[in-house]
Formats: sequence, C-alpha cells, structure tokens
Amino acid sequence: MTVTVVAPPRTAWIDGVNPVTRIVLALVLSIPLFASIDVVSGLVAIALQLLCLPLTGLAPGTVLRRMALLAAFAPIAGVSMLLYGQPSGQVYWSFGVATISEGSVQLALAVGLRVLALGLPTILLFGRTDPTELADALAQVAHLPSRFVLGTLAGTRMLGLFLDDWRTMALARRARGIGDRGAVARFFSMAFVLLVFAVRRGTKLAMAMEARGFGSDAPRTWSRPSRLSPRDGVALAGGVLIMALSLAAAIAAGTFRFIWS
Repeated sequence: MTVTVVAPPRTAWIDGVNPVTRIVLALVLSIPLFASIDVVSGLVAIALQLLCLPLTGLAPGTVLRRMALLAAFAPIAGVSMLLYGQPSGQVYWSFGVATISEGSVQLALAVGLRVLALGLPTILLFGRTDPTELADALAQVAHLPSRFVLGTLAGTRMLGLFLDDWRTMALARRARGIGDRGAVARFFSMAFVLLVFAVRRGTKLAMAMEARGFGSDAPRTWSRPSRLSPRDGVALAGGVLIMALSLAAAIAAGTFRFIWS
C-alpha cells in the first residue's frame, strides 16, 4: 500500500497581515518618495524592500519577472527628464529645446528609480494575496459596500479565464495555419474577440449574481472573518521605518531635493 503525504501549504510572514493593512502599507512605501526626486532615497528604498523579500514568500525569479514590465517603462519615464529637465552643471548635448546636462541625467536616473521603487511594494505585498481574502478584508475591515466588493471579486476571478481564452485562441489560430504571420493584425483581431467574450461573460455573470441575491441591500454575512492583529502594526511600523531611513539617507548624502523647490 502506498501512502501519499500531502505537504502543508507554505506560508509566509506577510500572509498573516490583513490585506487592508497591505494596501495602507503600499501607500506608506510610496507616497513619501514623492517628497524628493533623488537617486539615493530611491536606491535605499529598493534595497530595504528587497531585504524583506524572505517575508513575502516569493521567489527572487518571480519578483524579477514581474518587475520586467516596470524596468521597461522606467527608462521611458526618465527620457523626458533627460531631454527637457532644467539644465544644470555641465551641458553634454543641446538641440533646440532639448538639452542633456549633468543635472538632467541625475534627474532622469532618479525618476527611473522612482518608477521601480513605487511599483516594487505592490509586487511584494500582493504577489500572494487571495482575491477572496482581499474581498473579505475590504468588506469587514474597510467597510466598503458589499455590492462593490463582490462585483470586484467576480471581475478579478474572470481575469484568469481571459488569459486561458487568449491562449486557446492562439493555439486554435495556429492549428488553422493563420497564427504564424501578421503579429500586429493578429493581436488586434484576438483582442476584439476577447472583448466580445468579456462582454458576453460579464452580462451572464451579472444576471447570475443578481438572481442569487448578490445585488440586495440586505445586511450580508461573511463565512470567513477578517480581523486586524498585532502583526499589522508591526508591518506598518516597518514600512514607516523603511521610508524614514530612505529619506534620512538622502538628507545625509546631501541629495535630498524637495519636489517643489
């Protein structure tokens, strides 16, 4: 007789933090960075957040893959500052209104790092969040209307189906010999079909949820309680400490540059 032992699911420290607290923590790790545009605070914030990676339960490779899109957009955000930022220091190149100077290069680097530093907390905090757990927290802790919470939960659950539909359509087109050429035209054609699927599925889902009483204004009960715990306070304190150290490092290095100055 063969006995199969099922390993318990791996849990991370962040799993014990309420999803509403994670939303507040994401704001705490983001909003203070708007106070200054400098390289030091952005680098320190990213480094300290990456040091917390073991607490999230995410593999480094997973974080890198999810940051790839941010890394692609970060240079785009810095190009405008590189070309049209206020010139200061040595001027390297100038053409019309576009000028690349020592100050604009530093400003472009700072803006690019800001993009990474602002997106990284969302990846770390919500990489393992269950949509149902998030909905429970929004309804019971944040006290948002149940109709809004349940509608958002239903829409989130549909995202996985859209990805499956996209892969199925791609395989079907390739099997028919029409999916190997014209990447741009194929993308817009499949996007239109997916839009039609989304409208039809959304209509059916809305009717089904309405029929089951999800649109009622009657007080709703929740099968899984969502509560705050001391761990939430520890997480918020850690976020405040990360931001305080990041800004303090910029001030100590003399690079702190208030955004309105």
